[in-house]
Amino acid sequence: MSEKRNKFVKLAEARVNRAIQDIRLIGNLSNRSAYDYDDEDVKKIFRALQKATDTARQKFGSGDGSRDSEFSLSD
Repeated sequence: MSEKRNKFVKLAEARVNRAIQDIRLIGNLSNRSAYDYDDEDVKKIFRALQKATDTARQKFGSGDGSRDSEFSLSD
């Protein structure tokens, strides 16, 4: 494999695995005995995650390098 391919594979595996772990941690927030949240909070979380994955997917096709702001429940 080329050096660029090796670098892509190494970084992609690390970043995707980290993202999967973080998504699992978000799932842990569903514990009602430990956290207080409402349906609107859940909708905001998953809209933000969907938007981020949609943007990342588009970058692979369009090369657009724009970045969105940080996620916040208070928006």
